[in-house]
Amino acid sequence: MALRKIALLLKPDKEIDHQGNHVIVKTLSTFRNYILEFDVGVEFEEDLRIVDGRKCQTIVTWEEEQLVCVQKGEVPNRGWRHWLEGEKLYLEGKQERKTKALGRGERGGNRGASWAPGYKSDECP
Repeated sequence: MALRKIALLLKPDKEIDHQGNHVIVKTLSTFRNYILEFDVGVEFEEDLRIVDGRKCQTIVTWEEEQLVCVQKGEVPNRGWRHWLEGEKLYLEGKQERKTKALGRGERGGNRGASWAPGYKSDECP
């Protein structure tokens, strides 16, 4: 719980560098750094053990002006979108919620995949 509270206080810097179809995305903070390197349109194994302890097959593509990531693994339909509006970088996440069998009298929550609302990351240089 304390780790989550610390993570919510962080304001990481995001650096995105691309040369043709090769992209490097660096998420840098005082707590933890994560570097993602890939070729657009080519599936690769992403090692997310530093983030949440898992590995998955990932593909990142361009959809209009947005960089779109789809991760295949233990959590289906997971991924993110990045895009620029002016000097602001936006990130939107997607994750399919796990479902469970409900007992008598229990209520179910939202199910299925959905995109989280976009939020503003740090201003781009």
